[in-house]
Amino acid sequence: MSGLLESFPPIASANSHTLILGSMPGIKSLQANQYYAHPRNLFWPFISELLKFDLSLSYEERIIKLKENDIALWDVLQHCHRQGSLDSDIRKDSMVPNDFAGFLKQHRSIRHIFFNGKKSEEVFRRNVMKTIQADFPDIRYTGLPSTSPANASIKREEKFRQWKQVLSS
Repeated sequence: MSGLLESFPPIASANSHTLILGSMPGIKSLQANQYYAHPRNLFWPFISELLKFDLSLSYEERIIKLKENDIALWDVLQHCHRQGSLDSDIRKDSMVPNDFAGFLKQHRSIRHIFFNGKKSEEVFRRNVMKTIQADFPDIRYTGLPSTSPANASIKREEKFRQWKQVLSS
């Protein structure tokens, strides 16, 4: 899969207080039309453990669990050009961020944004932060280690320890 890639719409409840941001869905996710569909991605194992639900739930049921816990999910980029699934392969000149000002105006209860990996945080801070900071000064921002299987330099236990912060938001 290459060429112009489109991200998914946000997943959020009316009262979402936490937003978890990736950069752009990988190939497996785009093919399945599901966030974090790669079988070795740790996102769903971590979230299921944090929110105490069975990992065998269907994708639709997992989304319900996120919404019940007022956790929103989205990607920083609306679209971009990328060969493969790696964030490092995203063409910088093709990055177009999602409309965070519009999203945050509709979801004023968002108080904490977590970044799933360095690329999502880097792109957000470079392309989005200046456009929303004045209107949403009380939002906190926290970078988390990527749940991608490509991020093998950090042990699973350490990643999960850091991901526990999502519950304290």
